[in-house]
Amino acid sequence: MTPTATALHRTLATPPAPESAFPHNPGSLLSILDLSVEGVSRLLARATELEHMDPIVRDRILAKHRIALLFYESSTRTRTSFELACKSLGADTALISNLSSSIEKGESLKDTGLTLRALGAEAIILRHNSSGAPWLLEASTHLPVVNAGDGMHEHPTQALLDLRTILAHLRPGVTAVGPETLAGVTVTIVGDILHSRVARSNMLLLPRLGARVLFCGPKELLPEQAAHAAPRIEIERDFDRALAQSQAVMMLRIQAERLAGLQLDLDEYKAKYQLTGQRLAAHAPTAIVMHPGPIIRGMEITAGVADGPQSTILEQVTNGLAIRMAVMERALKHEQGEGA
Repeated sequence: MTPTATALHRTLATPPAPESAFPHNPGSLLSILDLSVEGVSRLLARATELEHMDPIVRDRILAKHRIALLFYESSTRTRTSFELACKSLGADTALISNLSSSIEKGESLKDTGLTLRALGAEAIILRHNSSGAPWLLEASTHLPVVNAGDGMHEHPTQALLDLRTILAHLRPGVTAVGPETLAGVTVTIVGDILHSRVARSNMLLLPRLGARVLFCGPKELLPEQAAHAAPRIEIERDFDRALAQSQAVMMLRIQAERLAGLQLDLDEYKAKYQLTGQRLAAHAPTAIVMHPGPIIRGMEITAGVADGPQSTILEQVTNGLAIRMAVMERALKHEQGEGA
């Protein structure tokens, strides 16, 4: 069953999944569930190795391999991070956006993917506004496909880089992860949970490593069903109470482009859910502050907190480069069953 935006919007309790446990191509990363805990551990370790590798040696790993970046949505961090990751490994890249290609003329995702394969693309990095698009593209092309964000469904590499950031601060020195690595850690995710693919991938990853995840937000953006979406997921509507329990807090922006007419009182939202310096100092003075970007300063987070000593926002961006190098190496240098 291919996930759809409609099904995901209807309920968070039973996130759809493809028919098989793993993608057609073992190099693909369509969902964070494509990786076992051992697979996650291998990727984290390899990311560190690649990050510290001699650039001249690293540049030969994917030398002359061809990778297409197919972006149907605007992106700064994710697109640039993937492109630099590919080039750091020596790959040739081609960027295709919906505003500068035949996509603008109505070409289907399947035909675009088949065209890229015919032109010699060996892997495709896809960001798409429809949930489930990466599964369709992979089924059509049988190339390794890496999900760079699909609709309101998932963003697996963001969850991996978030995990790397959390480990660096809360489990320094840990070189391998397992089911109890984050035992005793509470991560609070705040804001527009309903529309957030970042929240979904994190809720499917962090509890498998022992973390407790608190969702916090208004009912319009956080339905009660979310508490049953995965093990170790809870809802806490009171932001101050959630902060007091947290070692990490991840702020999300309100995704105005996906609200479909839903009206929110923004002043009330800021009063209840904005992360300010005073709120952070009072309730979570040692917690790390995270945000996947883009940040709307003055809405979900104040500038002082975003730029403050507890912020790891730019570290997340840096960690994304290392993680995506490891993911792209896996995509093109995989062995059958790796990551299973």
